[in-house]
Amino acid sequence: MLEKLKDTAKKLKKQIFILYFAYHYQDDRVAWYTKLFTACVVAYAFSPIDLIPDFIPVLGYLDDIILVPLGILLVLRMLPQEVIDDCTVKAERRLGTDKPKNWFVGALILLLWCTLIMWIGLQIYDAVR
Repeated sequence: MLEKLKDTAKKLKKQIFILYFAYHYQDDRVAWYTKLFTACVVAYAFSPIDLIPDFIPVLGYLDDIILVPLGILLVLRMLPQEVIDDCTVKAERRLGTDKPKNWFVGALILLLWCTLIMWIGLQIYDAVR
């Protein structure tokens, strides 16, 4: 079972790199809305900060277990097979290096959490006052 889990993780990592190359390079075979959705999935997968932090029991890992694979699946269905084949070759070459991080999306998610915490704090302050 552990070996199957490792194989699945390697497959997901490869698919993320395929999507990374699919949106990163200008390709007329990919529609703009597919590029946009692909960029969002890749940015979230590479983001150092999750939408739901991992320290929150159960929910913290739901985004890693459900959202990322679901986004990958949807994008792979939207992309033309020729693009997937071309990007697979590029992804296999890239797998030996570190994954890129998207600090911009990480900062946006951090800003979202800070805003939410401040809003909750203000609500509690108004309720107590």
